[in-house]
Amino acid sequence: MSLERVEELIAERKEVYLEKLFLILRQKSISAQNVGIRECAHLVQDMFTECGIQSEIYQTRGLPIVYGEISRPENTFTLLIYGHYDVQPPEPLEKWLSDPFEPTIREGRIYARGAGDNKGQFMAHLLAIRSYIDVYGHLPINVKFIIEGEEEMGSPNLPLFVEEHRELLKADLVYTADGSSHESGAQSILLGVRGMLYVEMTAKGAEWDNHSGNKGNIVPNPAWKLIDLLKTMRNDQGQVLIEGFYDQILPPSEIDKKIMREIPYDLNEVKEKIGYPNLEMDSETYQHKLMFEPTFNICGFNSGYTGPGVKTIIPSTATVKIDIRLVPDQDPDYIYQCIQQHISKHAPDIQLSEQLYSVPSSRTSPDLECVRLVAEAVEASTGRKPVIQPSLGGSLPDYIWTKILGLPSINAPYANFDQGNHSPNENIKVENFFNGIKSTCHVIHKFSEK
Repeated sequence: MSLERVEELIAERKEVYLEKLFLILRQKSISAQNVGIRECAHLVQDMFTECGIQSEIYQTRGLPIVYGEISRPENTFTLLIYGHYDVQPPEPLEKWLSDPFEPTIREGRIYARGAGDNKGQFMAHLLAIRSYIDVYGHLPINVKFIIEGEEEMGSPNLPLFVEEHRELLKADLVYTADGSSHESGAQSILLGVRGMLYVEMTAKGAEWDNHSGNKGNIVPNPAWKLIDLLKTMRNDQGQVLIEGFYDQILPPSEIDKKIMREIPYDLNEVKEKIGYPNLEMDSETYQHKLMFEPTFNICGFNSGYTGPGVKTIIPSTATVKIDIRLVPDQDPDYIYQCIQQHISKHAPDIQLSEQLYSVPSSRTSPDLECVRLVAEAVEASTGRKPVIQPSLGGSLPDYIWTKILGLPSINAPYANFDQGNHSPNENIKVENFFNGIKSTCHVIHKFSEK
């Protein structure tokens, strides 16, 4: 069965589908400020109804989740689609060329807060469902939706919701379109994420700041205490010296290595995009470091006087913030215990915070049939072979699907690489939005044939 008629219908409805997207983009839904969230949840539910999807709004301990389902008893495959309707605050407003909540098309791009992250992408799913049903009368697979309202806050209530609704969320694959396409312009297929552990370490000296001359060599400087501790945690080559830090790491498989070798890589382009012209790294090293090596990064260091001019003091406190990106099979709790033990051994008077943020890594095997089928569907819809990546360098709560539900999880972002998500003038290319609708149709179609 060909999807030609579905693609024709999508083209015929271009203006109608754009207005559907614009309707939800106009609705503010800023989770950090709890602005417009419930209104947007109800609007998403209305969109579900228009697309023939049964839905319900679930109230969590925080902000609501919209659940949707369309199924028939004879269908044998179930796809669970994840997205989020909340957006980042639009500030600084003066940097926007147009109102962030009044979508505007300029030079083939839709500019609005949430255009790429994530309203434009989950709306592509919904309009794909509507298009498919309007042509064929029904879906050949079962489709379930979770569209949440707290992703931009770290999804604090999503794990518990999923834990409590395992039966409701039974599926064969979790499919997400969130994030950006590959920098080459091809659509990405992301099979995992690094985890993260975020902590603070605080050193204390005297009860108050002291004169650096009058009390120099007398009062200890807590900034040096932290620096001395950090030097015991990482060497000049970047190797982490904390005992047990590397114990749980799983090396990449042979298929992982093969996939990494096929990822497009342009050193000069990378240098330009990250603003670091001194980078010298081949593709294999670059991909391995991003996906299969943990990090131990200083996010911030605060102590003493940092304003203009001169103030000669010995500070009374010093604090360093650390984020640690974790790879399979590193457990955040275990790494935290390793850090605790290291501090107890080397600097027991330094205080370690609780885990300020903790999320496990997640990985879906690249040799699963579902990965091949999604890749074929994306290529059929875009006319271009997608870039498959074993992992994203960043951290997302993908473990909710792979570890709580025990399902394979694939993220195939529809938004353009330069979407400017979280920034002023966030956008999605019109072409990407409609390719996303077609891609979801092809994914549904492909799994009906398996």
